[in-house]
Amino acid sequence: MRADDSNLTTVELTFIEKRIEHWIRFGRPVSDRVLDKRHRLLSFIPGSTFGFIRWAANDYGTVVSCLAIVRTVERGAAFQTVPFVWPGGDLLLDVSGWPQVKHVLEVIDQIERFDFDPCAVSPDHWRHVHNRVTTGQEPRPYTHTLHTAWLKRARLVP
Repeated sequence: MRADDSNLTTVELTFIEKRIEHWIRFGRPVSDRVLDKRHRLLSFIPGSTFGFIRWAANDYGTVVSCLAIVRTVERGAAFQTVPFVWPGGDLLLDVSGWPQVKHVLEVIDQIERFDFDPCAVSPDHWRHVHNRVTTGQEPRPYTHTLHTAWLKRARLVP
């Protein structure tokens, strides 16, 4: 561990085939620690955005299907708790149930097809996607105009 690790956000990933699968859909971890063949810890610096998927099944089928998009925060800042994410983060999007998870995955795929890094997308757009998907509406696409406006605003307001 480094001296600044106390400011990192850590995500526990689990893979138990056909039972529990936690994985990162996108994000840039600064460390990856393997605990055993089924568990890993990924850490992110403050201000990072990542997509975290949790899936679990039993003998009868899927019992958990969740996707969260989280922006990490500095220690001492307000945050929401997220399962398997320590201490938590700014929860930009949180959906559960396969139809909503699938819809958000399609939105992420579309963003990547337009050559945007999902980590760099405006947090407001992820909130917009959350609101639209949870109400059964189609989110607006992320455009170069929106991205340019986000980058200009981000330079003005740290």
